[in-house]
Amino acid sequence: MNIHIAAQINSFLAAFVLLTAFGMLVQRRMYGLVHLFTWQGLFLSLNTAVVGYVAQRHHLYISSVLTLALKVILLPYILHVLIQRLKVHKEIETVVNVPMTMLIGIALVIFSYHLMSPVRELSTLVTRSTLAVALATVMIGLLMMITRKHAVTQIIGFLAMENGLFFAATSATYGMPLVVELGVALDILIAAFIFGIFFFHIHTTFDSLDVEQMARLKEED
Repeated sequence: MNIHIAAQINSFLAAFVLLTAFGMLVQRRMYGLVHLFTWQGLFLSLNTAVVGYVAQRHHLYISSVLTLALKVILLPYILHVLIQRLKVHKEIETVVNVPMTMLIGIALVIFSYHLMSPVRELSTLVTRSTLAVALATVMIGLLMMITRKHAVTQIIGFLAMENGLFFAATSATYGMPLVVELGVALDILIAAFIFGIFFFHIHTTFDSLDVEQMARLKEED
């Protein structure tokens, strides 16, 4: 594969990763949020495979398959089960309204490009153009955690932020060592199961997963 074509494909997939991040930021339906997270995982998996082919880093193929299995199949399935069991089908409430959230997201993207511009000029990697997108994805995931009131949506924001960190590692250094990636994947999977059990107990006790409502109950105590 020609290096120039590979760089274009990498930038194209990075644009879709960022687009799905913005989609999750403004999405008001729980199932829609999970579907966008699944698409983001798919684009991230494809991007990792392309980088692995260009850089001749064969461990990135394993990372790509692992990302596909974990973030496109397993985690979305767990999230679907959680949504069905907890019966959280209503619209997602936000702390900040959607237009303001979008403006903050755009500002974070501009800040990411400004921050990464010196690094992009010095780097010789094929993935140097996607460093800013990776950083913006991390920040948008963090923003989603801050602006959502529901516990499940905050966890999806955390997982989206982890997608951005993985994307940043692939863009900056052609990926982490395989043993580190396997460890991180196992930690995320265990965390997903723990969060699921935790949510069931919270929902049983408080009959709600609204973080603001739980805070009010704490203040009343």
